[in-house]
Amino acid sequence: MADEEKLRIYRSLRFPILLVLILWLIKAVDFAFALDLNSYGLYPLQIKGIPGIFTSPFLHADLAHLFANSIPMLILGSFLFYFYKDIAWMILFLTYLITGIWVWVYARAGTEHIGASGVIYGLASFLFFSGMIRREKGLLVITMLVAFLYGGLIWGVFPQLFPNQPISWESHLMGLLAGLVLALYYRKQGPQRKEYEWPDDDEDDDGLWAQPQVDDHPAEERVGDPVNPS
Repeated sequence: MADEEKLRIYRSLRFPILLVLILWLIKAVDFAFALDLNSYGLYPLQIKGIPGIFTSPFLHADLAHLFANSIPMLILGSFLFYFYKDIAWMILFLTYLITGIWVWVYARAGTEHIGASGVIYGLASFLFFSGMIRREKGLLVITMLVAFLYGGLIWGVFPQLFPNQPISWESHLMGLLAGLVLALYYRKQGPQRKEYEWPDDDEDDDGLWAQPQVDDHPAEERVGDPVNPS
């Protein structure tokens, strides 16, 4: 593997790994000092819930919840930074921000939302739809891979499938929609499908069928200035 490719892989992994470590560090500090940080979650349509737009993705109910979000965050984040390195930071930030705002506006009143699943849904949605929109071969492979690995996420937007379970289907739905909107909005930025130019048909026809010019005056029959012998 070329050194340049190794460097690109390293850079694509660097921030997702750091982000996952931060999530685990926050949970470790919460446990160690009994801080009850989950009280800083997102409360829809409440003033006290506005800070939760920014804090809720970093908070998790328990270790199982945190572990379930860590692996897809690492994988999808790495895909984003590897294939969309020019716009990866903007996509990640806007997914995080838009999802939080929409959950605060549209989620059920009287609920509290925590966890990074909304951001994960946003990343999966962006990677899936962006590949389809751009129709670039490498990105279409990522589209199919995301569908294979995380296609089951779609069921997380249907609350009737999880009765009496504390699942923030609103975060899932808003993340999915945010990813779709960003895939459409940034479709002209980042990697693009290669465009190939084909020869013009008329030029091709001319090249195939053009007849050679015939000289009506062979050299031996040409009339010109007399040649003076030296």
